[in-house]
Amino acid sequence: MNQQKRFLQRGRPLKSKIRENITQLLYYLKASDGYSLYKWYLELFGKVNIRSIYYHLKKGCEIGIFRVKEIKQEKGDYSWGDYSKKVKYELTSKATPKQDKRIKNKISNIKKKRKKNSLI
Repeated sequence: MNQQKRFLQRGRPLKSKIRENITQLLYYLKASDGYSLYKWYLELFGKVNIRSIYYHLKKGCEIGIFRVKEIKQEKGDYSWGDYSKKVKYELTSKATPKQDKRIKNKISNIKKKRKKNSLI
């Protein structure tokens, strides 16, 4: 019995603070691509590696918290080729976001600020 518990505890834990924060972001943003989530994360929660965001989006899809809403291919002159693939994610009914009003207020303030700056 004790040996079975030890095997179950190997690997990364299913709970993650980064994934919880991404869940909150997607709750208020409804849907977003990985890079946009990365930029929002930096503004709201602090430093994080972009690879961590993509890892947790992939892991969240595997465990059923997130799902791919759509995949777009945008043409352009990128250093890696002629197009960029944007994958939009959204929450599933399995997700349990914390409804933090401070996060909601920060997001709405940042959206207002961005809108104001784009008008100038």
